[in-house]
Amino acid sequence: MTASPPAPPPQHVRAAFGAKDSVPELVGTGPLWRCDDIALRPVTNPAEASWVAQTLTDLHVPDLRIGRPLRSSDGRYVVGGWIAFRHIEGRPEPRYDEVVAASLRLHKATADLPVPRFLSLRADVFAMADRAASGEEEAPLNPSLGGRQFAVISGARKPLSLRPQVVHGDLFGNVLFAGDAAPGIVDFAAFHRPAEWAAAVVVVDALAWGGADEGLPKRWSHLAEWPQALLHALLFRLAVHALHPHSTEQSMRGLERAARQITTL
Repeated sequence: MTASPPAPPPQHVRAAFGAKDSVPELVGTGPLWRCDDIALRPVTNPAEASWVAQTLTDLHVPDLRIGRPLRSSDGRYVVGGWIAFRHIEGRPEPRYDEVVAASLRLHKATADLPVPRFLSLRADVFAMADRAASGEEEAPLNPSLGGRQFAVISGARKPLSLRPQVVHGDLFGNVLFAGDAAPGIVDFAAFHRPAEWAAAVVVVDALAWGGADEGLPKRWSHLAEWPQALLHALLFRLAVHALHPHSTEQSMRGLERAARQITTL
């Protein structure tokens, strides 16, 4: 059965952000919609969405294009469960070393951001996986979809002594490229982890599902505590996979491939 396409932003939402007369165009498979030079997406956590909007409004990163959030006509960032950004051109491309480099530049700029309160209140799959991967909490991991491998690999886990900070923990597939233009981002999936961890998540994802070459993790081996950062990132993705209701055996094979490459470094 083919899944139904996501619903477009209603007219009153488009009007609030100045896009009333534009015809919404679905970007990829969604849930992002484009209305001329405005991009809109639904939000599930208004407090988090407002934090992202304020953060991206004030953030300036060398050689990184940022889709700046837009306020509605009455000054709000979130209207009717939707948030709007200035559209930036580009699409994800397998330029993974550039994504890692962009991650490091981004997180140099976010190094001193205060930790948002909503992070300690999150109870979604990604928050549960994050805490399980760091050894803070246990989680009900499906053995056949990553839990068994998580249990084996976690035996080699050691605490990271790197400084945690606010990082974007899901840059793979969310960095946009347009020719020679600087990479671009339009969102921020916040976590409180070291910058090296965020870079390692990009590498794990690229190895698992992006067809990255085996030399990718080695090219960033100069980063501090890199083997353990990679291990923590791998445990995070295994935990997400073992908890997520839409995980499949096919996507698990990608993680198994990444695990073989990372654990033999």
